[in-house]
Amino acid sequence: MSRAPAASGMSQGSSEKKYRSRSTSRFADFDKHRKSKYMVGTPSLSSIPNTIKLSMLNSGLLSFDRVKLEARDENNSLSQTIPDKQLEFQTAIKVENNSIRHATRKNNLEKNQNQKCVPYDYNRVVLKKIEGIPDSDYINASYVDSLLKPNAYIVTQGPTEETVCDFWRMVWSENVSAIIMLTKTFDFTKVMCVQYWPASMEKGEAYGDINIDIVSEEQLANFQIRTFRIYNSSEGDASTFRDILQFHFTEWHSHSCPFPNAVLEFRRRVRAVVGNIITANSVVGPMLVHCNDGGGRSGVYLAIDANMELAEEEECFHLFGYLKKLRQSRKGLIENVDQYKFVYDTLEEYLCCGNSWFPVSQLSDKLKEKGLKHPTTKINDYQREYDQICKQTPRFTIGDCAGGHRADNREKNRDVLCVPPDNYRPYLTSFQGNAFTDYINAVFVDGYTKPREYIVTEWPVAKTLGEFWSLVYDQECAAVVVTCSPPPLSQQYPAFWPEKRKQSIKYGPVFTITCKASKQYNNIKTWEYVINKKIVSLTELMAGVKAPAKMCKLFQLTCWPMGHKVPTSTNSLVDLMNMVEQWRAKMDYGPVCVVSPDGRSRAGVYCAANACIEQVIQHGEVDIFQAVKTVRRNRPQLVENITEYKYCYDLVLHYVLHYLDKDLKDKDKEKEKNTGQN
Repeated sequence: MSRAPAASGMSQGSSEKKYRSRSTSRFADFDKHRKSKYMVGTPSLSSIPNTIKLSMLNSGLLSFDRVKLEARDENNSLSQTIPDKQLEFQTAIKVENNSIRHATRKNNLEKNQNQKCVPYDYNRVVLKKIEGIPDSDYINASYVDSLLKPNAYIVTQGPTEETVCDFWRMVWSENVSAIIMLTKTFDFTKVMCVQYWPASMEKGEAYGDINIDIVSEEQLANFQIRTFRIYNSSEGDASTFRDILQFHFTEWHSHSCPFPNAVLEFRRRVRAVVGNIITANSVVGPMLVHCNDGGGRSGVYLAIDANMELAEEEECFHLFGYLKKLRQSRKGLIENVDQYKFVYDTLEEYLCCGNSWFPVSQLSDKLKEKGLKHPTTKINDYQREYDQICKQTPRFTIGDCAGGHRADNREKNRDVLCVPPDNYRPYLTSFQGNAFTDYINAVFVDGYTKPREYIVTEWPVAKTLGEFWSLVYDQECAAVVVTCSPPPLSQQYPAFWPEKRKQSIKYGPVFTITCKASKQYNNIKTWEYVINKKIVSLTELMAGVKAPAKMCKLFQLTCWPMGHKVPTSTNSLVDLMNMVEQWRAKMDYGPVCVVSPDGRSRAGVYCAANACIEQVIQHGEVDIFQAVKTVRRNRPQLVENITEYKYCYDLVLHYVLHYLDKDLKDKDKEKEKNTGQN
């Protein structure tokens, strides 16, 4: 087995004595006393004009806890129940500006990436002065309160070539508990932030007096977690090191908002390390948060984190008041109303979905509980979860999917109601002639450890056989997984791969597929192919462009009959998943192209269950709910019914019972054997 099970789930930080900071709303306790009054005999919030609601929120006469209850009781979304967010945002940012004398000094101007995002004098981070260097105590960084603790965060800009040494001086002197990075180093060819850590784990680097080594790196689909070992050569030797974790969110492009559930998972991982609540008497310093300029994205994360922290303690939010506090603490935090709406959307998802993960040790018991019907609603947890997923699944317009609705692409779709959105579809880059376009009906799907790990597509029609192999070639797919076995010589499902060894077939004007090897197992067939591409573009021919041959392996599951919602053998499907991962390990983990008969059925089960198995292996956790939500982001029709949703649970349970435990036992036996030999 290529999948080796790993260590266990995350340790949760313990909550300590509750501390009330000066940043908490002075009306929070008053709201608690009024809570019972709101429950009986009060008018609906929908009857109150938005401008009056805003005044009531601002003055403390209306609590966000009340707004939350009203949204739940009236079956509204939180976003629909709260006042107009445009008006609320514009009101909150009208705060009195504080002095920025230090940030605007001549020596410090070049230390700022964005002159609109600079620290106020009263709460800036002050570094220890370096003798002979004027203004060496300045760094573009600000202390910011949470809703429960003063100076819970340091917000700073991404380090530049000029400020990277100052950045690490600050990390050391402030005893930072964790680094939260919300930007890529490059975004659309623009340098957003220099890479302020070593290029590899093999060799450390020194930034001034601070020496950095990478101890470990872990990659997940939306973020990476790195452990740095740092020591200050001016204060001692390497034995006085500190370990600090960096959480690097990699899927948050500038001027955009990520997926709410990705940010919530990121925040969960951060808090599991830093602790659920950073108490005032903690010896650990603040969390350091930065994007490219220490502005919009940093403010969004702080608003989400601080309000979730407050909700975990006191079951209420204080978005409007905290936005005002952010703007009083630093220029540019939450820079526009779209980012402010995203805070609402993320907190709404947190309220609606809660914590859906659980340790793998509880899997069997959880499945028994989920099968029980609720005495009032008469539905079980499987149905309740799936209904919630359907409510939160995005809906794409024809404009979002314009490429698939173009006249020259319309016949390439099996179903015009299942067309990929342009932002999430793979574009074909191989030139096959003027009659061909860059379109194929396919979408990217994130895995657990890698973004765009899967490409879901439909069984090609007769006109798109060349486009299918262009997809495999252009995206460098390591494997093709076919989840069905149509009858031979079917007109509806034309054959698109050679089945005989050493057989070569040309698909379209460019691609020739040659079968190098084939094998047959119980309910599984495999073929290894070499894909050869012919250059037909005159421009490429004149430039002497060569198209290298590429390899891929096709896996077909033969125990999932057409018309059946689930396969007849769960064991064979899990076997196939593991065979695919073993092959990908040899091929540098290229993406997997998953072929569905209609572009929607079966493929979602494969992607979601595979992602869940990776989560079991990496962290000892199970979260089918979020895995299915992730799979449906780019194609809402995936996991299209409750049967497929429940089958994802059955697949993971089968893996845990028949593969995970066996691998653990084999590992223990190997350890015992090695001990005996020694």
